[in-house]
Amino acid sequence: MSLFLAGSAVAALPVAGDPAPEEFGRTLNGDWPKLKDASGKVVVISFWATWCGYCLKELPILEGLQKVAKDNVQVIMVNTESRERFREVSRAMTTLTLTQTHDQDKRGSIAYGVKGIPHLVIIGRDGKIIEIHRGYGESTLPQIVETINAAMLVPAPERK
Repeated sequence: MSLFLAGSAVAALPVAGDPAPEEFGRTLNGDWPKLKDASGKVVVISFWATWCGYCLKELPILEGLQKVAKDNVQVIMVNTESRERFREVSRAMTTLTLTQTHDQDKRGSIAYGVKGIPHLVIIGRDGKIIEIHRGYGESTLPQIVETINAAMLVPAPERK
């Protein structure tokens, strides 16, 4: 017996091995960066908010990781707060080289299955999700760094 729910669409949460969704937010100047802009790099997407104490600790660590990894890693910060708060925070974080975006319409949050903060997604050079961390803390950081380091060892796929 099959049961069909008319007019009801349920989006599956992304899991490791799935192709990563392309969109995650808009920059301060209104651009919509795409995942393909970081083609060949390991991408780390961190959904965060200023009220999240761990998130504020994590951002400088991710900044350091991106600097050390140079052209191998791209970190994207996705703020989930109001547009006004995002503008205020982005203007204050001028020393960070991480890509700063805002998920005003929640498209990124929905696509990446964000239910709470912090929420971090590690994407391989092939554009597929390697790991998703939901509601984690400091004890998870070594695993996150280990996964990113291992992902950098995988050669980038050849471009067609």
